[in-house]
Amino acid sequence: MRIEEIWYGADIRSKLGRIALFPLSLLYTAGWQTYLFIYKIGIKKAEKPHTPIVCIGNFSSGGNGKTPTVAWIAKELTKRGLGVVIGCSGYGSPKSEAATIAPSGTLSPSEWGDEPAEFRLLLPEIPIIVGRRRVLAAKLCAENFPNSILLMDDGLQHLPLLKDVSIALDSTSPTNSLCFPAGPYREPRNSNRATLVLPSHEYTLNYSQLEFKDTKNNESCTPAELSPANILLAVGRPDSVLETLEEAGVTTATITILPDHDPLTSENIFDKGIHNNRPWIVTQKDWVKLQYHPLIENQRIIIATRSASIDPSEQFTNWLMDKISKK
Repeated sequence: MRIEEIWYGADIRSKLGRIALFPLSLLYTAGWQTYLFIYKIGIKKAEKPHTPIVCIGNFSSGGNGKTPTVAWIAKELTKRGLGVVIGCSGYGSPKSEAATIAPSGTLSPSEWGDEPAEFRLLLPEIPIIVGRRRVLAAKLCAENFPNSILLMDDGLQHLPLLKDVSIALDSTSPTNSLCFPAGPYREPRNSNRATLVLPSHEYTLNYSQLEFKDTKNNESCTPAELSPANILLAVGRPDSVLETLEEAGVTTATITILPDHDPLTSENIFDKGIHNNRPWIVTQKDWVKLQYHPLIENQRIIIATRSASIDPSEQFTNWLMDKISKK
Protein backbone atom coordinates (compact mmCIF):
# COMPACT_ATOMS: atom_id res chain seq x y z
CA MET A 1 0.00 0.00 0.00
CA ARG A 2 1.48 3.34 -1.07
CA ILE A 3 1.89 5.98 1.62
CA GLU A 4 -0.25 8.40 -0.42
CA GLU A 5 -3.14 5.92 -0.18
CA ILE A 6 -2.82 5.99 3.61
CA TRP A 7 -2.69 9.78 3.62
CA TYR A 8 -5.63 10.46 1.33
CA GLY A 9 -7.64 7.23 1.08
CA ALA A 10 -11.22 7.07 2.34
CA ASP A 11 -11.37 3.27 2.74
CA ILE A 12 -11.06 1.48 6.07
CA ARG A 13 -7.47 0.31 5.44
CA SER A 14 -6.32 3.89 4.89
CA LYS A 15 -8.10 5.13 7.99
CA LEU A 16 -6.63 2.34 10.12
CA GLY A 17 -3.20 3.12 8.68
CA ARG A 18 -3.51 6.76 9.75
CA ILE A 19 -4.59 5.72 13.24
CA ALA A 20 -1.67 3.31 13.56
CA LEU A 21 0.84 5.93 12.44
CA PHE A 22 -0.57 8.80 14.51
CA PRO A 23 1.78 8.28 17.52
CA LEU A 24 4.76 8.50 15.16
CA SER A 25 3.34 11.75 13.79
CA LEU A 26 3.35 13.19 17.30
CA LEU A 27 7.01 12.20 17.68
CA TYR A 28 7.84 13.73 14.29
CA THR A 29 6.10 17.00 15.22
CA ALA A 30 8.00 17.15 18.51
CA GLY A 31 11.26 16.58 16.64
CA TRP A 32 10.46 19.33 14.14
CA GLN A 33 9.62 21.81 16.90
CA THR A 34 12.93 20.98 18.61
CA TYR A 35 14.81 21.53 15.33
CA LEU A 36 13.03 24.88 14.87
CA PHE A 37 13.68 25.92 18.48
CA ILE A 38 17.44 25.34 18.10
CA TYR A 39 17.49 28.02 15.38
CA LYS A 40 15.07 30.33 17.18
CA ILE A 41 17.23 30.62 20.30
CA GLY A 42 20.46 30.89 18.32
CA ILE A 43 22.18 27.59 19.14
CA LYS A 44 22.43 27.26 15.37
CA LYS A 45 22.37 30.24 13.04
CA ALA A 46 21.09 30.35 9.49
CA GLU A 47 23.52 31.59 6.84
CA LYS A 48 22.84 34.27 4.22
CA PRO A 49 25.56 34.09 1.52
CA HIS A 50 23.37 35.64 -1.19
CA THR A 51 20.64 38.26 -1.53
CA PRO A 52 17.88 38.07 -2.58
CA ILE A 53 16.68 34.51 -2.04
CA VAL A 54 13.04 33.66 -2.79
CA CYS A 55 11.82 30.21 -1.77
CA ILE A 56 8.71 28.59 -3.27
CA GLY A 57 7.89 25.67 -1.01
CA ASN A 58 5.10 23.92 0.77
CA PHE A 59 4.24 22.62 4.18
CA SER A 60 3.22 19.22 2.80
CA SER A 61 4.92 16.65 0.63
CA GLY A 62 4.83 16.90 -3.18
CA GLY A 63 2.11 17.49 -5.71
CA ASN A 64 1.34 21.11 -4.87
CA GLY A 65 2.24 22.66 -8.21
CA LYS A 66 5.61 24.13 -7.25
CA THR A 67 7.29 23.55 -10.61
CA PRO A 68 4.79 25.46 -12.79
CA THR A 69 4.55 28.17 -10.11
CA VAL A 70 8.32 28.63 -9.95
CA ALA A 71 8.41 28.71 -13.77
CA TRP A 72 5.70 31.40 -13.88
CA ILE A 73 7.42 33.56 -11.24
CA ALA A 74 10.75 33.22 -13.06
CA LYS A 75 9.15 34.40 -16.30
CA GLU A 76 7.44 37.36 -14.59
CA LEU A 77 10.70 38.49 -13.00
CA THR A 78 12.70 38.16 -16.22
CA LYS A 79 10.01 40.19 -18.03
CA ARG A 80 10.95 43.02 -15.69
CA GLY A 81 14.60 42.74 -16.61
CA LEU A 82 15.74 40.90 -13.48
CA GLY A 83 18.25 38.08 -13.48
CA VAL A 84 16.97 34.78 -12.10
CA VAL A 85 18.75 31.59 -11.06
CA ILE A 86 16.69 28.52 -10.17
CA GLY A 87 17.86 26.35 -7.29
CA CYS A 88 16.50 22.81 -6.88
CA SER A 89 17.54 19.72 -4.98
CA GLY A 90 17.82 17.22 -7.85
CA TYR A 91 16.17 14.66 -5.60
CA GLY A 92 17.57 11.13 -5.97
CA SER A 93 20.23 12.08 -8.53
CA PRO A 94 24.04 11.97 -8.15
CA LYS A 95 24.12 15.77 -8.32
CA SER A 96 21.82 16.09 -5.30
CA GLU A 97 24.61 15.34 -2.83
CA ALA A 98 26.24 18.79 -2.90
CA ALA A 99 25.49 21.80 -5.15
CA THR A 100 26.54 22.25 -8.77
CA ILE A 101 25.83 24.77 -11.50
CA ALA A 102 24.17 22.84 -14.30
CA PRO A 103 25.67 23.17 -17.78
CA SER A 104 23.68 24.69 -20.63
CA GLY A 105 21.61 22.44 -22.87
CA THR A 106 19.48 19.39 -22.11
CA LEU A 107 20.00 17.88 -18.65
CA SER A 108 20.00 14.12 -18.15
CA PRO A 109 17.44 13.28 -15.45
CA SER A 110 19.51 10.27 -14.33
CA GLU A 111 22.42 12.59 -13.55
CA TRP A 112 20.68 15.83 -12.52
CA GLY A 113 17.18 14.73 -11.42
CA ASP A 114 13.77 14.97 -13.06
CA GLU A 115 12.84 18.44 -11.79
CA PRO A 116 16.06 20.17 -13.00
CA ALA A 117 15.58 18.43 -16.37
CA GLU A 118 12.01 19.73 -16.51
CA PHE A 119 13.06 23.26 -15.58
CA ARG A 120 15.65 23.26 -18.35
CA LEU A 121 12.91 22.19 -20.77
CA LEU A 122 10.60 24.98 -19.56
CA LEU A 123 13.21 27.71 -19.08
CA PRO A 124 16.20 26.93 -21.33
CA GLU A 125 17.91 30.31 -20.82
CA ILE A 126 17.79 30.46 -17.02
CA PRO A 127 20.76 29.14 -15.00
CA ILE A 128 20.08 26.23 -12.64
CA ILE A 129 21.95 25.21 -9.50
CA VAL A 130 21.27 21.64 -8.37
CA GLY A 131 21.87 20.08 -4.96
CA ARG A 132 20.54 19.61 -1.45
CA ARG A 133 23.25 21.76 0.14
CA ARG A 134 21.28 24.94 -0.20
CA VAL A 135 23.82 27.14 1.58
CA LEU A 136 26.49 26.02 -0.87
CA ALA A 137 24.04 26.66 -3.73
CA ALA A 138 23.53 30.21 -2.45
CA LYS A 139 27.30 30.71 -2.26
CA LEU A 140 27.66 29.53 -5.86
CA CYS A 141 24.93 31.96 -6.88
CA ALA A 142 26.67 34.83 -5.09
CA GLU A 143 29.99 34.02 -6.74
CA ASN A 144 28.72 33.39 -10.27
CA PHE A 145 25.43 35.34 -10.53
CA PRO A 146 25.81 38.10 -7.92
CA ASN A 147 23.07 40.35 -9.31
CA SER A 148 20.46 37.63 -9.75
CA ILE A 149 17.54 36.45 -7.66
CA LEU A 150 18.01 32.90 -6.37
CA LEU A 151 14.56 31.37 -6.89
CA MET A 152 14.41 28.15 -4.89
CA ASP A 153 12.15 25.27 -5.82
CA ASP A 154 11.35 23.79 -2.40
CA GLY A 155 13.58 24.20 0.65
CA LEU A 156 11.10 25.87 3.00
CA GLN A 157 12.10 23.42 5.75
CA HIS A 158 15.84 23.92 5.11
CA LEU A 159 16.58 26.11 8.12
CA PRO A 160 20.39 26.48 7.65
CA LEU A 161 19.70 28.92 4.78
CA LEU A 162 18.05 32.26 5.54
CA LYS A 163 15.58 33.34 2.85
CA ASP A 164 14.38 36.85 2.05
CA VAL A 165 10.91 35.74 0.92
CA SER A 166 9.22 32.38 1.54
CA ILE A 167 6.05 31.53 -0.35
CA ALA A 168 4.21 28.35 0.66
CA LEU A 169 1.67 26.61 -1.55
CA ASP A 170 -0.98 24.94 0.56
CA SER A 171 -4.55 23.74 0.29
CA THR A 172 -7.15 25.90 2.00
CA SER A 173 -8.97 22.78 3.20
CA PRO A 174 -6.63 19.77 3.28
CA THR A 175 -8.19 16.34 3.59
CA ASN A 176 -5.39 15.32 5.96
CA SER A 177 -3.43 17.93 7.93
CA LEU A 178 -1.36 15.49 10.00
CA CYS A 179 2.43 15.49 9.94
CA PHE A 180 4.58 12.58 8.73
CA PRO A 181 4.07 9.67 8.66
CA ALA A 182 0.30 9.64 9.26
CA GLY A 183 -0.14 12.65 7.02
CA PRO A 184 1.65 14.54 4.26
CA TYR A 185 2.79 17.56 6.28
CA ARG A 186 6.49 18.23 6.80
CA GLU A 187 5.70 20.71 9.54
CA PRO A 188 2.49 21.89 11.25
CA ARG A 189 0.54 23.92 8.69
CA ASN A 190 -0.21 26.66 11.24
CA SER A 191 3.48 27.45 11.75
CA ASN A 192 3.25 31.00 10.28
CA ARG A 193 6.82 30.76 8.97
CA ALA A 194 6.04 31.74 5.38
CA THR A 195 5.96 35.34 4.15
CA LEU A 196 2.91 34.40 2.08
CA VAL A 197 0.72 31.31 1.86
CA LEU A 198 -1.08 30.71 -1.45
CA PRO A 199 -3.93 30.88 -2.03
CA SER A 200 -4.54 33.91 0.22
CA HIS A 201 -7.14 36.64 0.59
CA GLU A 202 -5.17 38.81 -1.82
CA TYR A 203 -3.91 36.26 -4.36
CA THR A 204 -5.16 33.12 -6.04
CA LEU A 205 -3.09 30.33 -7.55
CA ASN A 206 -4.63 29.32 -10.86
CA TYR A 207 -3.89 26.56 -13.33
CA SER A 208 -4.64 26.51 -17.03
CA GLN A 209 -6.69 23.79 -18.67
CA LEU A 210 -4.76 20.65 -19.50
CA GLU A 211 -3.07 20.60 -22.88
CA PHE A 212 -2.15 17.34 -24.61
CA LYS A 213 0.79 17.01 -27.01
CA ASP A 214 1.73 13.94 -29.05
CA THR A 215 5.49 13.38 -28.76
CA LYS A 216 5.65 11.68 -32.17
CA ASN A 217 4.60 14.72 -34.19
CA ASN A 218 4.54 17.50 -31.57
CA GLU A 219 0.87 18.15 -32.38
CA SER A 220 -1.97 18.89 -29.97
CA CYS A 221 -4.65 16.31 -29.16
CA THR A 222 -8.10 16.41 -27.61
CA PRO A 223 -9.33 14.14 -24.80
CA ALA A 224 -11.86 12.61 -27.21
CA GLU A 225 -9.06 11.59 -29.57
CA LEU A 226 -7.13 9.94 -26.74
CA SER A 227 -9.83 8.17 -24.76
CA PRO A 228 -9.66 5.59 -23.45
CA ALA A 229 -5.97 6.06 -22.68
CA ASN A 230 -3.31 4.33 -20.61
CA ILE A 231 -2.07 6.54 -17.76
CA LEU A 232 1.46 6.40 -16.35
CA LEU A 233 2.31 8.55 -13.33
CA ALA A 234 5.32 8.85 -11.03
CA VAL A 235 4.36 12.05 -9.20
CA GLY A 236 3.66 13.16 -5.64
CA ARG A 237 -0.14 13.35 -5.92
CA PRO A 238 -1.28 10.87 -8.60
CA ASP A 239 -4.86 11.08 -7.28
CA SER A 240 -4.91 14.80 -8.05
CA VAL A 241 -3.56 14.26 -11.58
CA LEU A 242 -6.13 11.51 -12.24
CA GLU A 243 -8.91 13.79 -11.03
CA THR A 244 -7.68 16.58 -13.32
CA LEU A 245 -7.55 14.18 -16.29
CA GLU A 246 -11.08 13.02 -15.55
CA GLU A 247 -12.31 16.62 -15.35
CA ALA A 248 -10.68 17.24 -18.75
CA GLY A 249 -12.73 14.41 -20.24
CA VAL A 250 -10.11 11.66 -20.44
CA THR A 251 -11.35 8.12 -19.87
CA THR A 252 -8.82 5.48 -18.89
CA ALA A 253 -7.95 2.03 -20.18
CA THR A 254 -5.20 1.21 -17.66
CA ILE A 255 -3.48 3.13 -14.86
CA THR A 256 0.13 2.59 -13.75
CA ILE A 257 1.20 4.51 -10.64
CA LEU A 258 4.81 4.45 -9.47
CA PRO A 259 6.55 6.27 -6.59
CA ASP A 260 7.36 9.96 -6.99
CA HIS A 261 10.71 10.46 -8.78
CA ASP A 262 10.79 6.85 -10.02
CA PRO A 263 13.48 6.66 -12.77
CA LEU A 264 11.02 4.98 -15.17
CA THR A 265 13.60 2.54 -16.49
CA SER A 266 11.81 -0.76 -15.82
CA GLU A 267 11.52 -2.95 -18.92
CA ASN A 268 7.95 -3.98 -18.06
CA ILE A 269 6.72 -0.44 -17.47
CA PHE A 270 4.36 -0.62 -20.47
CA ASP A 271 3.05 -4.13 -19.74
CA LYS A 272 -0.37 -3.01 -18.53
CA GLY A 273 -1.24 -1.50 -21.88
CA ILE A 274 0.62 -3.89 -24.12
CA HIS A 275 -2.52 -5.51 -25.57
CA ASN A 276 -4.82 -2.52 -26.01
CA ASN A 277 -2.63 -0.39 -28.31
CA ARG A 278 -3.81 2.79 -26.59
CA PRO A 279 -1.78 6.01 -26.15
CA TRP A 280 0.01 6.62 -22.86
CA ILE A 281 -0.66 9.91 -21.08
CA VAL A 282 2.20 11.13 -18.88
CA THR A 283 3.18 14.36 -17.15
CA GLN A 284 6.04 16.52 -18.41
CA LYS A 285 8.03 15.61 -15.30
CA ASP A 286 7.74 11.93 -16.23
CA TRP A 287 8.40 12.51 -19.93
CA VAL A 288 11.88 13.96 -19.32
CA LYS A 289 12.82 10.50 -17.97
CA LEU A 290 10.61 8.31 -20.11
CA GLN A 291 12.00 9.66 -23.39
CA TYR A 292 15.19 7.65 -22.76
CA HIS A 293 13.38 4.33 -22.24
CA PRO A 294 14.57 1.65 -24.71
CA LEU A 295 10.99 0.69 -25.65
CA ILE A 296 9.74 4.23 -26.16
CA GLU A 297 9.69 3.97 -29.96
CA ASN A 298 6.95 1.34 -29.75
CA GLN A 299 4.63 3.57 -27.75
CA ARG A 300 2.49 6.60 -28.49
CA ILE A 301 3.24 9.02 -25.66
CA ILE A 302 1.04 12.04 -24.92
CA ILE A 303 2.31 14.73 -22.56
CA ALA A 304 -0.35 16.38 -20.38
CA THR A 305 0.74 19.86 -19.29
CA ARG A 306 -0.74 22.86 -17.57
CA SER A 307 0.74 26.18 -16.58
CA ALA A 308 0.28 28.16 -13.37
CA SER A 309 -0.32 31.82 -12.62
CA ILE A 310 -0.80 33.94 -9.52
CA ASP A 311 -3.57 36.50 -9.86
CA PRO A 312 -3.82 39.41 -9.93
CA SER A 313 -0.45 38.90 -11.59
CA GLU A 314 0.79 42.50 -11.74
CA GLN A 315 -0.17 43.16 -8.13
CA PHE A 316 1.61 39.99 -6.98
CA THR A 317 4.77 40.73 -8.98
CA ASN A 318 4.83 44.28 -7.59
CA TRP A 319 4.46 42.87 -4.08
CA LEU A 320 7.31 40.41 -4.62
CA MET A 321 9.61 43.04 -6.11
CA ASP A 322 8.84 45.35 -3.22
CA LYS A 323 9.76 42.61 -0.72
CA ILE A 324 12.97 41.90 -2.62
CA SER A 325 13.98 45.58 -2.86
CA LYS A 326 13.74 46.00 0.91
CA LYS A 327 16.27 43.25 1.58
